[in-house]
Amino acid sequence: MTQQAASFSSVDTLDWHPHPRVKAVFSLKNLRFRKDAAIPGLNLGYNTPEQDEITNANREQFFRACGADPAKTSWGLQVHGARVQRVTEPGVYPDTDALVTSVPGFALGVFVADCAAVLLADPEAGVIATAHAGWKGAVAGILPETIRVMETAGARAAKLRAFVSPCISAAHFEVGEEVAAQFPEAFVDRNRSRPHVDLKGFVVHQLLEAGLAKDAIRIADGCTMGDAERFYSYRREGAKSGRMMGLIQLLPV
Repeated sequence: MTQQAASFSSVDTLDWHPHPRVKAVFSLKNLRFRKDAAIPGLNLGYNTPEQDEITNANREQFFRACGADPAKTSWGLQVHGARVQRVTEPGVYPDTDALVTSVPGFALGVFVADCAAVLLADPEAGVIATAHAGWKGAVAGILPETIRVMETAGARAAKLRAFVSPCISAAHFEVGEEVAAQFPEAFVDRNRSRPHVDLKGFVVHQLLEAGLAKDAIRIADGCTMGDAERFYSYRREGAKSGRMMGLIQLLPV
């Protein structure tokens, strides 16, 4: 599977359209915007040092470019946990790292800056989801739990399609033993002075274990920490890091 870059009204994104009923995008850094802002580029996160009015304008530009309506969108206030909520109303959901909906016209958002944004859809059942899969959420089982909640809404794992966003790569994800020990050894590289974890590989492994077909998983290229031109990275930029958004929309029949 190849990665495609798209430009919506001059906003650069990665796009994913697995079915006519499903539209999804992942925002890139877009450094040509807001060059003099506290966080240059198209920062979409409020939990940053950027002024809210600038972040609001960035979000407005992003939503307009993607053809989505923020008034019909939900996202969670992410805490690196494994709480999943099935939602039928737009808005912000506290202490939530994954959202599931089957409401036509509805969109779901997820924010990342090294973690993986996982977008999921069963187009036949009309069920979509977003999951924020950092290492803590991944080892806590955020993805199996998201798929379980999708199944309560009528989805079937074997029919699911998934997009796994760019995230920190194994080459740059150096961790302590206390973190490495929480991952299966197959996803830990110990041939260095300190362990390195393959977060993306583990995320894909969990999707496959949950019943997704290999060819139903779109794995986006790119390392957030290693590519400062295209991606924000909390590990590289610290508190001054912006946030990218994964957005998935269930289109009306």
